Amino acid sequence: MALFSRSLAYIPSGASRAATFSASRITSRKSDIARSFASLSPSLLSTSASMPSSSMKIRPQRMGYTGRSAAYGEDETVESTSYEVDEDEEMEQRLADRSPKTINGDSTSSTVLNGAPKVNGNIAEPTNGEDTVPYHELLTDVGIYDKLKTIHEIPKKRPLSPNDVFCNRELKVGGLKAMGFDMDYTLAQYKQPAFDKLAFDGAIEKLVYALGYPKEVLDLEYDHKFWVRGLIIDTQRGNFLKIDRHKYVRLAYHGFSPISSTTRKHLYSRTFNKVPSFTEKHFVNMDTLFQHVDAHIFASLVEMKDRGDHEFLDERTYEEIYRQVRECVDLCHRDGVIKDEVARNPEKYLVLDDGLFPMLKNYKDTGLKVFLLTNSYWEYTSVVMNYLFHGKKVDDELKKKNVWLDYFDICIVGSCKPAFLVDPYLNLFRVRPEDGSLLNTDGLFEIEALGKDGAQKFLNMGKTFQGGNWNHLQAMLEIDAGEEILYVGDHLYADVLRSKRTLGWRSAFIVPELSEEMRVFHENVPLSKKITKLRKLRDELSLYGDMIRRTSADPESEEIQAKLQQIEEDDVVIKDILTKMAEQYHAAFHPVWGQMFNAGYQDSRFAFFVQNYACLYTAKATNLGLSSIGRSFRTSGEMLPHDKLLADAGTKFTPYVDERETN
Repeated sequence: MALFSRSLAYIPSGASRAATFSASRITSRKSDIARSFASLSPSLLSTSASMPSSSMKIRPQRMGYTGRSAAYGEDETVESTSYEVDEDEEMEQRLADRSPKTINGDSTSSTVLNGAPKVNGNIAEPTNGEDTVPYHELLTDVGIYDKLKTIHEIPKKRPLSPNDVFCNRELKVGGLKAMGFDMDYTLAQYKQPAFDKLAFDGAIEKLVYALGYPKEVLDLEYDHKFWVRGLIIDTQRGNFLKIDRHKYVRLAYHGFSPISSTTRKHLYSRTFNKVPSFTEKHFVNMDTLFQHVDAHIFASLVEMKDRGDHEFLDERTYEEIYRQVRECVDLCHRDGVIKDEVARNPEKYLVLDDGLFPMLKNYKDTGLKVFLLTNSYWEYTSVVMNYLFHGKKVDDELKKKNVWLDYFDICIVGSCKPAFLVDPYLNLFRVRPEDGSLLNTDGLFEIEALGKDGAQKFLNMGKTFQGGNWNHLQAMLEIDAGEEILYVGDHLYADVLRSKRTLGWRSAFIVPELSEEMRVFHENVPLSKKITKLRKLRDELSLYGDMIRRTSADPESEEIQAKLQQIEEDDVVIKDILTKMAEQYHAAFHPVWGQMFNAGYQDSRFAFFVQNYACLYTAKATNLGLSSIGRSFRTSGEMLPHDKLLADAGTKFTPYVDERETN
């Protein structure tokens, strides 16, 4: 993943292998281990690590380019796609086209790579301040340093901030034809906890006055800081789980009470012929910030039910309680509890972003079609977007003009994602922006019946809609290939996973929490490095123990067993301090759930889905506007463990030797 490394995955050093190992070599190896341990210094083994404290415009560019054809000497228009980033694919094809003779013969020379000036067989030392030029040694080594004109202008260290856009899958913005945005927590960011409390207070009132829950529920207080995205709610048991990418439950709570390791493993460990998938209906993914309210009310009611003070709760299962909580919270989003209050005091709940509409305008100016696709209904969408556009609450007359619609080619509200992305039978209605009333359309049949330029004629009658499905949207955009659409949203499942997996759309995931995650990660880099070194050292000890067992003439001898016992005791010492340091590290991110993108030493399930389904991700939507339309986003190289080991400076590679044959 480009720029942002989350993994504490340890990279152990390899050990040299030889045909035989004498006792002196074993002793030497043990000394190496001891020196590695000693090099960590006493301060490394301390649990208190020192921590350091701590508008660009889009340049218009055409979607394709016109150039002279080298083969035919005539003008031609070259269409690009969102996958064409650089010449990597061309390089791989050239490699595939090489003949075996070229690959294996003498003609495979490294003249290009060795074309740099050398002194006594070494690369010439940089002069005239060239040592400050980034990549100087590399570029000199491959012989192109003198050919580059702008390398001196690049900062020596790459600037990095939460305003950056991070890439999981290469994407060329110029190859896109349309860009779409969700509204809530994407174009519109909300102030916490004020906004959540609207749903929280409204839901607990509905639980008490409409469903008969105990009046004690009205005394519940909301704490949005207790929760993080990426958790799984086990509604059947009243539990909250954090799992890693391999579906192993790393941390579990029952309500607000931690579940012991023994109980957790008993409930969720793999049993014979059964691997937990966490896709059953009683498992709910916390994929969006909206679900923090559901989680807090449900956890509070789980605690209340367990105390056994209310017969009303005793008669209901955890699953029934969660379902009623979900219904009450959802109703708050539809009956005016939230919408009316935000309309009265938008400045109390909405975050203004000066870069929003300049970004949208620039995208349209460059030829991209821009659309809004949100599950919010028209009345609320109009309230929010008018406030974001005008920067203040406006009167009804100005609100009815909905000037902000000029920045979108298509606006679809009440879309019912993810159904919008998978159900081809949903009907499309036209919305009258003046009063919010709905008009029937014949959708695809109407567009086709309008004949030539049917999509544009259809939109000329009004570009604001409710419902429908992806077929309607792509027909109005006049786009057939999903790869030509980039959709930007905050919901990991409804916005990112479903659009990518089902339709092949390119996706950009909005992670508002990313700014804080990056800040804490940066402050804890020293501690992270110590943890990585200690984990690496544990593996070195294990490797050393295996070498002793494998090469000893009598593995059961008293001397060998004593050495192995010493190794185990050393490992326990390291493990104890490592556990404390890892606990300190994760608590720096969140006192309960730790780092959002990690579970233990593995990527969390949340990180797994971000990596696999979000082509891009960033902290806020307007960060995308800081990149030009000509920008190509590239991934960093990905390596499997064996490649990481080989790339580690502390590893010594030795060709395989079958030690059994040499003994």
